[in-house]
Amino acid sequence: MYTMNRWLRAFKAPLLILALCLTFVACLLPSVAEAQGMTRPFPAKALRGIFQVTTPPTILLDGAPARLSPGARIRGTNNLIVMSGTLVGQQLRVNYVRDGQGLIHEVWILTDAEAQQKRPGNDTISNIRFESDARPASN
Repeated sequence: MYTMNRWLRAFKAPLLILALCLTFVACLLPSVAEAQGMTRPFPAKALRGIFQVTTPPTILLDGAPARLSPGARIRGTNNLIVMSGTLVGQQLRVNYVRDGQGLIHEVWILTDAEAQQKRPGNDTISNIRFESDARPASN
């Protein structure tokens, strides 16, 4: 008497489901790896700068005071929207776009790979001030 047929019938459906699930997961893995290596496309008019939120919507952009526009979007390194209040006090390298009134409307926090790309705007970070940089005193 051969009893192995009963064992196969009992576990045939769960094994098939497990095999299908593993195949599905294996198909997804390459696409996740590709998405992590991709850099985001930025508008041609986007500039580069050092972004620091002081008290939303007031920010410092390259050390100069600026404001976020109403409805401004800040995108994190994973391209999800980040609230400006969570970034208070952090200095971040970003690409940004100004609106028609000169307010900062779109901000992208850069990954290391994106920061290596050439972009107009802030090219270097310097913590050195020269006397010639000081503004002349007005009398």
